[in-house]
Amino acid sequence: MLHIDTVMGWKIEPVEQTITDTDCLLYALSLGYGRDPLDRTELPFVYEQGLRVVPSIASVLARPPFWMRDPATGIDWVKIVHGEQIGHFHKPVPVGATVVGETRVTGIDDKGTGRGALVYTETQIWNKATGDLVAVNARSTFCRGDGGCGSAGTVASQAPTQKDRAPDAAVTYETQPGQALLYRLNGDRNPLHSDPDIARKAGFERPILHGLCTWGIACRALLALCCENDPARLKSLRARFSAPVVPGDSIETRIWREGTGVAFESRVPGRDVTVLKGGYADVAA
Repeated sequence: MLHIDTVMGWKIEPVEQTITDTDCLLYALSLGYGRDPLDRTELPFVYEQGLRVVPSIASVLARPPFWMRDPATGIDWVKIVHGEQIGHFHKPVPVGATVVGETRVTGIDDKGTGRGALVYTETQIWNKATGDLVAVNARSTFCRGDGGCGSAGTVASQAPTQKDRAPDAAVTYETQPGQALLYRLNGDRNPLHSDPDIARKAGFERPILHGLCTWGIACRALLALCCENDPARLKSLRARFSAPVVPGDSIETRIWREGTGVAFESRVPGRDVTVLKGGYADVAA
């Protein structure tokens, strides 16, 4: 079981990464950009001439190693899944620059024996040369096998509730059967997304898509529906992961406009399941 004092005090060393255009192109391709190479609205995200960077790439930049797999944490790592992701995008992603990611554990929310626990972390990403804060990522990890460990620290507020009225707009993107194998090249090598045996041990019939890939696909939808594909207009993005996506699913993202804000949810119509709930984004004019 999760060792509460050990996890709260876990030392996560800063991570440096020099961002290349290849990093940005690979990330966009792993979200499904470029499926139609003649689509000029999406081409700038997958072509270095006039490159546009998907803001949600901040979620994979300068990321720490898979520290929850360390036996000293006591975490049953095979049973962990992503709970919620929040991204604040302060500066454009500095292609060609080196960034530093500083990650810390901020809290643990024990749901009780047999009900799991949430571990909250925050990563600040800084431009090493200028000292500018590029982005802040906050996430919760649901440790399904670690309920009863106790609570500590600060936990995030609940995501906004969804709207009852019909959505203002929607877009659907099809994922590919091998999409998780491509997305893992962004740095998340958790075998839950690649190894059928590990997936079965975790209770899934097959490897599932990374939650952050689903989150990135929602970012892609918001850029298209609300930002005219201008990355600078998307200032923040948050959503709670409510069900896994199976590579090959089609994901529909529906939005509700609220002034400069946008509420959204993502679902898989083919299985009638909502995969992102309580989504919200801040969009600049």
